[in-house]
Amino acid sequence: MPKKSKEAEALSILPLSGKSRWRQFAPFCPVSREKFRQLYIDGKAPQPERLGLRCTFFDNRELHRWLEDPVNYQARKEGM
Repeated sequence: MPKKSKEAEALSILPLSGKSRWRQFAPFCPVSREKFRQLYIDGKAPQPERLGLRCTFFDNRELHRWLEDPVNYQARKEGM
């Protein structure tokens, strides 16, 4: 069996804290990118955090909350 590189091994888990871009989160997401976009617009998935025009991140803690129960997830209000 071929050995996994450290890079590939690091990508096989979603860290509990920090920020992730879509590309890092996509392997764990049960829906398509477009469906996930629709969900966060409706407040039913973690809200993106914009760092610039073309740089968007998601909070890993919120992603884990959503993955635990995607049907009942409610985005947290700002300031909470």
